[in-house]
Amino acid sequence: MATISYEIEIAAPAEKIWNILWDKSSYSQWTRFFSEGSQYTSDWKVGGRTLFLDSSGKNGMISTIDSLNEPYEVVFQHIGFLENGEEVFNTREIAEWSGAHEKYFLTEFDGYTKLAVELQTTPEYEEPMLEGFEKGFAVVKELAEQA
Repeated sequence: MATISYEIEIAAPAEKIWNILWDKSSYSQWTRFFSEGSQYTSDWKVGGRTLFLDSSGKNGMISTIDSLNEPYEVVFQHIGFLENGEEVFNTREIAEWSGAHEKYFLTEFDGYTKLAVELQTTPEYEEPMLEGFEKGFAVVKELAEQA
């Protein structure tokens, strides 16, 4: 499993950036670089359930939250797939990445916030994921720095 990380400085408070990351309408804006029409559902509870979904809402990843400290940190653990509305946990592909983490950290400094992501992925997704975060976080920055 490969680990990638990316960070960006944004001239806005952590709470504003957090809201942009996880508000349903802005989430689909910055995540479109991974999958057009991306959406998610979550109970926002440690040990709870989070689904990262495609535009149909029938395909995506099943995850749980390992750690949550709003608006400064959330750590997701990916545990399965949703395929055509069916939950899938026991395939070779899932075994290769099940338990992988996707971590978001927001750290406030004097007048700006550092937004960082660290995630584990299989080697074939390393480059597309990094490119997606570069483009996606640029959208978050643009939205957060608007008056």
